[in-house]
Order: sequence, then C-alpha cells, then structure tokens
Amino acid sequence: MRDFMQQVDVEMLVAQGRGLIDGERDPVANAANLSALLFMSLTGLNWVGVYFRRGDELVLGPFQGKPACARIALGAGVCGRAAAERRTLVVPNVNAFPGHIACDLASRSEIVVPLIDGDNLLGVLDLDSPLEDRFHDDDRRLLEAAAQLLVAGSDFPIA
Repeated sequence: MRDFMQQVDVEMLVAQGRGLIDGERDPVANAANLSALLFMSLTGLNWVGVYFRRGDELVLGPFQGKPACARIALGAGVCGRAAAERRTLVVPNVNAFPGHIACDLASRSEIVVPLIDGDNLLGVLDLDSPLEDRFHDDDRRLLEAAAQLLVAGSDFPIA
C-alpha cells in the first residue's frame, strides 16, 4: 500500500484552502476552488466535488473530473448514505458497497465527508479514486478539516 499523504504537506494544504476561502462567502465559489485545490494537490484521484443538499436529495455542485450524477437521494449510494448518517464514509472498494452508484466505472474507492453546520446538513464533499483502498485516516482528517473550512467560510444555504 502506498502512503499518499506523505506526498502532501497537510498544514500547507489547509492554509491554502483557508486562503482561497478567506474573504469570499459564496458557497459555490468556495466549493469550486476547494475542489480544484484538492484535485491538483492529492494524488491517485479521478474525481473531487461537492453535492449540495436540496430537500431530500443531493444536487451536483462544483467538481473536478468526469461528468457525474446530477442528483442523489439521501440514503442512496456512498454520498447519500454519508449525508443521511451525517458521518464520513471511507469505502476501500466501491464494488463491495451495497447500492453504490457508479458515475465513473473507473472509480474503485471513495471517501465522502458531510457538510454540517450545527444540526443542518448542507451537502457532502466527495472524492473518488481509480485505486482500491486509496483513502485512510490521514485523508479523513484532512478532508474533514477542508469540509469545515467550506462550511465556516460560506454563507449557506444556497438557493
């Protein structure tokens, strides 16, 4: 197993994210910049993006990678389940995940971090990899910090 996080200065990446978000309150602009930063900074990825909550579903927001599913019901797939359970899900092998929604057949592993403000579910931060078992605890901690930056630095909800 390769340790992808050794290639990333986590503190520097969080500082860069903070710099991109500082002074901009629009959640779409912030999600776009954060997605681009993560996609260009982390290795072994094929998709990074944000889904925003709209009622009982998640709607595609800014992303980097191939076209993706536009809407996901809360509870469906990895994104919908992470949102419904309001907890980070790390899936080492998406083909073994019951109900996985395959937007890109090349994806093999996935991590989804809910965007939560108090009791409010705002959406999810989703990363996919063409490599099995790509995401681990260091990734989870980094991405949870990135998600919190997005939530704290943006004026939700979006219309």
